[in-house]
Amino acid sequence: MSNQKREIESRGQDVDAAIAAGLKQLGVKMSDVIVDVVDEGNRGLLGIGSRPAVVRLMVLSSQAPPPAKPAPREEPKQEPKQEPKRAPRQKRSEAPRTARPARSQKPARPADSGDEWTEEEHSTEQILETAVEIVQGLLEKMDVTATVSGRLSEVDDVTGRQIPILDINGDDLGALIGTRGETLNAIQHISRLMVGHKLKQRIAFVVDIEGYRTRREQALGRLAERMAQKVSSRNRAISLEPMPPHERRIIHMTLRDDKEVYTQSTGEGRRRKVRILPKE
Repeated sequence: MSNQKREIESRGQDVDAAIAAGLKQLGVKMSDVIVDVVDEGNRGLLGIGSRPAVVRLMVLSSQAPPPAKPAPREEPKQEPKQEPKRAPRQKRSEAPRTARPARSQKPARPADSGDEWTEEEHSTEQILETAVEIVQGLLEKMDVTATVSGRLSEVDDVTGRQIPILDINGDDLGALIGTRGETLNAIQHISRLMVGHKLKQRIAFVVDIEGYRTRREQALGRLAERMAQKVSSRNRAISLEPMPPHERRIIHMTLRDDKEVYTQSTGEGRRRKVRILPKE
């Protein structure tokens, strides 16, 4: 079974038409994809100012991508042989000119690199060790007494990867979590920047405090199942509250195999949320 992710954007007169076009292009069913509504479109006034709806479809890992067609072999073209050109005769009164040496060209630097990021990839152990050290120092500067430990998550069933996780444990750490984890997300963002700066590499890891993210994930899973039952019984779509990307993903993954409903992401920026809709 392949872990390769297939994802496309599709357009249509409205959201349903865009989804239908994307499913036809991928050759899959609605239950095989996660739908993310990028733009609901606008019919405009008398056709003026109208724009198509845009959706993004991501095929779940259980659907293996079709085998790629081998590229046709191209026979190497044989260039015609060219006769060497003879150097023109020089007049006796003229002295031969000495060719100037070519200027050495310095390799171009990548844009916005600042000589800071490198191509070197650090081991997971080194990333965890550095992240624990930096987050522990950050907490000490905040006068917070807590311990930081590192571990790897379970293998993700979509990407097939393991994510580094830092666990912060201590007493009275609720202030570090904040309302719906906003302070925790800020600490995670800052620590990622600090670790990336030290390792000269963009680093992604998760910071958790007293198991908050695990409890939040379980609560979101239960919420998704309750709302799915309501959608199925009422045969009417329900929109959840706005959530950050990783929480919306939990809703999508919880209901991806549901036989009665499917999910979409709608809205822009921090107002982006998940809609649960009944299947026809």
